[in-house]
This record gives sequence, C-alpha cells and structure tokens, in this order.
Amino acid sequence: MAILQRIRQKIIDKDYYLSSHAEDEMLDDELERDDIEHAILKGRIEKKFKKDIRGTRYRIEGLAKDGRRIHVICRFNEDGNLVIITIYAL
Repeated sequence: MAILQRIRQKIIDKDYYLSSHAEDEMLDDELERDDIEHAILKGRIEKKFKKDIRGTRYRIEGLAKDGRRIHVICRFNEDGNLVIITIYAL
C-alpha cells in the first residue's frame, strides 16, 4: 500500500493521534480535526523529511474545509500509529 493511501486509511478509520503541538497550532490558526482530515484525504504529499532519526515525516498540502491552504506534518511511530505533529495555515 502506498504511503499516502496508508495515511488516508488511518484518517478514515479515525486511527491517529494529535500531538499537543498540533492542537496548539490548530487553535492559533482556527483549524479543527475536520480540516486536518479534509486536507489529508484530498491533498498530496508535498515533501518527505527522511533525515529524522524518529522516522520519515511527511508534509501534506491540502485545503481546510473553508478553502485555506494548509500543511499537515505527520509520521508513523515505531508502533505503526499515525501521529499528526503539527498543522498550520499558509
């Protein structure tokens, strides 16, 4: 299964975690979980960060429900869980 499909399946299954940093950033940019989910389900992987010792991070660019462009940074942890590290409006 391609990585974007794997990420999307975790979103569809509501099987992901938000970091406290992501929650803070969501509040700052007035974003909600629906915005994260919409961006991932309709967006694209814009960049991969492979040099992180904790694992590859993926920057997904997509649209929030209100049409704003946003970035979602996520990774799979060692247990295979999807973690949303941060999210921000562009």
